[in-house]
Amino acid sequence: MNLSLDRPIAFLDLETTGLNPLFDRIIELSALKVYPDASEEVKSVRVNPEMPISAGATRVHGIKD
Repeated sequence: MNLSLDRPIAFLDLETTGLNPLFDRIIELSALKVYPDASEEVKSVRVNPEMPISAGATRVHGIKD
């Protein structure tokens, strides 16, 4: 990554059981913080969605039940 930063910037990523916001649930939330010196900090949290993860979603993010 080649960024010219004056201050840190954060990128967020969300993985879910599918695409329907009324039905599907979050399984993982990740954050990448990039500092002006190009160092990085990553945090990731997985949660139990208490429902099956669709095969289509697993093909996208690789997370299985």
